[in-house]
This record gives sequence, structure tokens and C-alpha cells, in this order.
Amino acid sequence: MKHIVFLFALLIVSRYAYAQSPAKFNGLDSNLGNLYRLSDAKTRSISPENFTGEPGKGGMATPDKGNAGREARELGQGWKVNPFIIIEPGQTFTLAEITGSGAIQHIWMTPTGNWRYSILRFYWDDEKEPSVEVPVGDFFGMGWGEFAPLNSLAVTVNPGSAFNCYWTMPFRKKCRITMENIATEKMRLYYQVDYTLTDVPGDAAYFHAQFRRSNPTKGSLYTLIDDIKGKGHYVGTYIAWGVNNNGWWGEGEIKFYMDGDSKFPTINGTGTEDYFCGSYNFENKKTHQYQEFSTAYAGLHQVIRPDGVYTSQQRFGMYRWHIADPIRFDKELKITIQDLGWRSEGRYLPQQSDISSVVYWYQAEPHASFPKLPVKNDLEVN
Repeated sequence: MKHIVFLFALLIVSRYAYAQSPAKFNGLDSNLGNLYRLSDAKTRSISPENFTGEPGKGGMATPDKGNAGREARELGQGWKVNPFIIIEPGQTFTLAEITGSGAIQHIWMTPTGNWRYSILRFYWDDEKEPSVEVPVGDFFGMGWGEFAPLNSLAVTVNPGSAFNCYWTMPFRKKCRITMENIATEKMRLYYQVDYTLTDVPGDAAYFHAQFRRSNPTKGSLYTLIDDIKGKGHYVGTYIAWGVNNNGWWGEGEIKFYMDGDSKFPTINGTGTEDYFCGSYNFENKKTHQYQEFSTAYAGLHQVIRPDGVYTSQQRFGMYRWHIADPIRFDKELKITIQDLGWRSEGRYLPQQSDISSVVYWYQAEPHASFPKLPVKNDLEVN
């Protein structure tokens, strides 16, 4: 009997000790609820002042070699000698190349020039084709090439053109980030990639983002994505929507076809403004104007109004992050949105809008090949 009591007491103590000793924290998924926890993760950062992110290697440029060497000529090494890079026309510059296991946790940059002509690409591990291929403006919700404040959990854009993203982007062997300048003018880029070197969970998927544009839409239907293959979850939508007709333009429904859906989708929205977490035409009922808003998960953060001269069309920028409600799929995912407005006699109007989008998702590799990025003339905002 004493032996049984002893074993029972030992079991209770063991369970208590296990409860008091949580799993080792790898430094990922930091939030206010776990900021007190210690970790063996190593914090690193890549910028023009430290291209490799190595410890003790920041600010080493000398005035004779730095892009701001003239400005720093009286102060010398260590005094903001190389805070930016210059990317020549037609050049692809490697912004970051990281070896090991870890995750990107924050990216900041402020590119000059035409944001549609700066193409951002991410490669995970040893893949030959990018998992992210997007014009830099659209990636950060600035598809119309103009600044608009954006304040969300995943992306923030601050004055004057400070692009930030907080998507966690894990990798197991390697990460490579490039920027291609397809403009005819050189561009200047200040940037910083903040990451951690740490163990990555076995169930961690890879971050993906893809750009598309239809100008105008065909058959009043816009396909955001139709070639996601594999297991993963969808986490966000950004749309730059240019309207080519009068009246309310956002009556169309978004549809998510997943895992064998054919004619009818599993998830069917009720209207464009509804999907972007607004209602009734995004209209301020007092002013009878579109009301911009920017929240943690969704927003109509940009409204470009005609000025009576050269800005002749209404244009809108909207985002919807599926952070609290990711859309999970096992085999495949396709997403479309209808391009509908109103016409006389209370009838829907099939529209021909100028729609560009970026979709964001996580999935296990390998991913399906992306469609070829539109050529320069088809990227242009016009």
C-alpha cells in the first residue's frame, strides 16, 4: 500500500514539475504575453551598413567607399557612411542573403522612383523560383504609387514613404531577398531586414506573395490566384481598384474554391466592401463621401479622388488580413472576385475595372510556378 501511495505522489510531483517547465522558447511569435521569456535565438539585422548581418560588422564602411562618403568626409568611419544603396536601371541587387535556420520578423524600407518598377523577390532555402514576386509598392499596399497612411498588424506605411511589414517568414537553410530595378532611372534604397537565427518548428510553412493585374477585367471577373497547390493557409489580400464608370463599384462577391471545389466555392462573400470589413459603400452618411479607415486587420486606406484635370478616375486601395481567421486548405486554392456595380432599374452592372492585387499565404514547399510577371507597360499606373 505504501508503495502505491509513493508512486501516486511521484506522479503528481512529476506532472506539477512538467507544468512549471514549459517548452524551450525559440524566440519566434513574440507578443506582449511572452516578452518576458528568455531564448537562445540570435537577433540579427541586415542593412547597407551591414550587408551580412554578422556580429560586430556594422558601420565599417569608409568614406572613400560609402555612398554617403562625401557627407561623412569630416567625421569618418562609423558616421552614416553607407546608409543606402543605389540600384542602376536593369540591375538586380541582393538585399539580403542569410544562411541557417530562422525567420525574418520585420522589414523596413523607403524606395525612390516608380514603386511599380521595383520588383521584390524572396527565395527560401535552395529554391530556384521565388516564393514572393511583387512590385514593392503593391507588397506594402501602395499600388497606386502614392503615399497613403496604413496602420495594421502586418503592414504599416508611415510618412513620408516608410514601408514596414511584420509577416513572420521562416526558413530552414537559407533566405535570399532581391530587388530588381526595371525603370530607366537609377533608384536609391534605404532598407533594413530584421531577423532571428533559431530553431524553426517542423510544422512551420513558408511565406508566399503573388501579384496580378487585369486592366480591364475580362467578363467582369478578377482572379486573385488560381494556382496554389499544396497544404497551407491564406492570410491576406491587397487590392488596388481603379473604377472606369460612375456609381458604386463594389457589389461583387469574393469566392474561395478549395480542395476539389468546382462550380461552387466553399466560402462565398456577400460584397466587396463586406469582405474588406466595411459596409454600405464605405460611405460616411454625414458627408456622403468615401470614408478611409485603417485598422489592425482590414482597411480602405486609400481613396484617390478626381481632381478635375489629369487625375480623372476614382481609385481605391484596400486590404484584408486573415490573421485571426486564416483560410486553411489541404490541396489547392483558387480565389476570384466579381467586378460589379449598379445600373438603371436596380440591375447589376458588369464592369471593366483596372484591378491589381497581391495575395499572401503560407504553404509547405514546393509551390506551383507563378505566372510570368506583367511586362513594364502592363505594370504602369495609367
